[in-house]
Amino acid sequence: MLTISQLAAYAGVTVRAVRHYHQIGLLPEPERDHSGYRIYDAAAVVRLIRIHALADAGVPLARVQELLDAGPEEFADGVQEVDKDLRAEIRRLQDTRKRLARLAAGEHLALPQSVVDYLDRLRGLGVGERYIEMERDAWIMVAAQVPHLIDSVIAKKHEQLDDPDMVKLYSLFKGVLDWSAQDPRVVEVADIVERLRNRAVEAGEVGADGFDGQFVDLLDSTVAASSPGAERVVAILEERGWRGWTRIERVPADRLNTELPPS
Repeated sequence: MLTISQLAAYAGVTVRAVRHYHQIGLLPEPERDHSGYRIYDAAAVVRLIRIHALADAGVPLARVQELLDAGPEEFADGVQEVDKDLRAEIRRLQDTRKRLARLAAGEHLALPQSVVDYLDRLRGLGVGERYIEMERDAWIMVAAQVPHLIDSVIAKKHEQLDDPDMVKLYSLFKGVLDWSAQDPRVVEVADIVERLRNRAVEAGEVGADGFDGQFVDLLDSTVAASSPGAERVVAILEERGWRGWTRIERVPADRLNTELPPS
């Protein structure tokens, strides 16, 4: 007859593990001797070794009892099920590791790869890092708002970067956040944006973007608050009959005169 310490030693587990197996019902509680100590026999050693072998192989303790009591065919089927579950968990952990590796790059936090690639392309055009950070934060919100559309939206942005006017526009953004409202480049930016918008309207490329009005207002307010120069660009576009930045829309002529502030 064995004490709990001897049982644990024979099976290659700790006394604490034996007590845990008792608590969850995997290992039946033995009788106690006259001194109150548990006394174990060979059957307990065999069962404990089998429990330990299954647990060490990755079988969840919740399924160990099922396998211990199964016949050969049921045991084989049960092991296959456990293996399937483990393979799924391995894939999940591998995906998690990949996401963690991407997060180490910083910009991948909450951003799909398509947006990261787009921001890198802007860097290649010489766009200032402060502006990149502002646009990155906007894309984080956009990706969360319309995750199913983000890749197609970014594909369209890449197409727009083939337009010399768009390249010129971004080249001006090197220090845009430091511009004053009187900086002459403010008007140049407004001119380019207006040309781009006119061409988009003529090409019939203006349509729904999937954003609700409140979200558009949030993005626009972020741009306007970024610098006096950015706020002035928006104001100039409004004076010319265009409203907004995220979703630039033509203001009807009959509303333009009543909505513009007095000069």
